[in-house]
Amino acid sequence: MRFPTALFTATMLLLPFTTPRSFAHNVGGEMATAATNFLTALTPEQRATAMFELRDEERFNWHFIPRARKGLAFRDMTFPQQTLAQILIMTPLSHSGYSKAATIMTLDQVLYEMENHAARREPGQYSISIFGTPGKDPWGWRIEGHHLSLNFTIGGGDVALTPSFMGSNPAEVRSGPRAGLRVLAREEDLAHDLMQSLNEKQRAVAIYTTNAPRDIITSTNRHVTALMPTGMTAAQFTPEQRGVFMELLREYVFRYRDELAETDWKKIEQAGPEQLHFAWAGGLETGQGHYYRIQGPTFLMEYDQTQDNANHIHTVWRDLENDFGEDLLRQHYEQVPHGK
Repeated sequence: MRFPTALFTATMLLLPFTTPRSFAHNVGGEMATAATNFLTALTPEQRATAMFELRDEERFNWHFIPRARKGLAFRDMTFPQQTLAQILIMTPLSHSGYSKAATIMTLDQVLYEMENHAARREPGQYSISIFGTPGKDPWGWRIEGHHLSLNFTIGGGDVALTPSFMGSNPAEVRSGPRAGLRVLAREEDLAHDLMQSLNEKQRAVAIYTTNAPRDIITSTNRHVTALMPTGMTAAQFTPEQRGVFMELLREYVFRYRDELAETDWKKIEQAGPEQLHFAWAGGLETGQGHYYRIQGPTFLMEYDQTQDNANHIHTVWRDLENDFGEDLLRQHYEQVPHGK
């Protein structure tokens, strides 16, 4: 199939390249260039399918299930177009983040084979959507399909990164030539390491229920609000435990390039450990359904592994202030008169 080939080609083109450290507005500019290159390669009909007004409600119509989507799907692109789409996807992500995203996109091939070539598992059903005009602030774009929804809003030298969803089904491939593959292994293992390090008294605080929810609690809500700040605070961890906790946090934030991730990381650090909550639900043994969330004053991260005999992961990072670039756009429209 052309789709995996395009993944491989784009990776080979860019992985050896080391991006010099720069400011977020430079990453925004690189995304604008990558998006423009992608759009230029499309036919007028394809461009009409891929592009939306920035204010179009479709920008908020995000999801992570195998469903029909607007935007231009990989299956409807030529090989060169697929390669340019992959370069766009790669531009804001760290090497680790792109590896996760690209591998998630290939997992539908595993499900396609497991489920006797079910149409809903066809691997080319990931779509690129461009909102507004790249390089003309503000604008945005999205890559979305089964278990992947990365949303970007760019304007005024800033880049908003959320909602940011990555999932994995299966969480661990247990048969076939890719047996042993675990795309989101660190998100699972670091949390388990942290829970195993807690003493009985700490666990009594961290575990808020023994019944894990069936999915992330915030689902695909357009507006996300803080959940109950239950569980332990980072201030209640030992120094060693706090180190594991912060490493787990970094695993989510640094899916993106340092130039972008550092901005959010500084906000998290400035909140202080007493404002960072970690809460666990469900079992602690391998194979038992479980859920955890990390919440601070400005963000919420959720992880759920309960479906398909606890071999199916959903993770999401939401910004309580700036999802879909709300704060970024508010500042833009306050500073720039309408019509300009």
